[in-house]
Amino acid sequence: VRVSARAVYSKYSIEPASPIDFGAMFKGTKKTQTVVLENKGMLNFKFCIHQAPEDASALESQSSKQGESAPAAAMRSTGRKSSSLTQGPLSLGMFTVSPCSGSIGPWGQQKITVECLAGQEGTCEEQFYIDITGR
Repeated sequence: VRVSARAVYSKYSIEPASPIDFGAMFKGTKKTQTVVLENKGMLNFKFCIHQAPEDASALESQSSKQGESAPAAAMRSTGRKSSSLTQGPLSLGMFTVSPCSGSIGPWGQQKITVECLAGQEGTCEEQFYIDITGR
């Protein structure tokens, strides 16, 4: 009996690379940008988007060393901070990210919408990370 197997891991790309910069906006206006998460591997994978911890720079350096996290994306514009949810849209200050979880088949892609509703005057910068299973 001949038996064979091939071990693989999830391969992916995220475009555009971080950061996502909405630039200057008038208070009360809305802008939308899209991030494309693409499966470049042979297996389905699941993803989940989370708010980065307060010390996001530690997360980025740790993921670079270990190769175990997708790059964090920074969002920049004007506003204030708020809490986040992983079910449904993820609200980060004046930014809303959706969808926040899903599954992508081999060579498939998922468009992730990042919306900015300019709130309070000033600069707002938030970070999120994309957790991919089997990376």
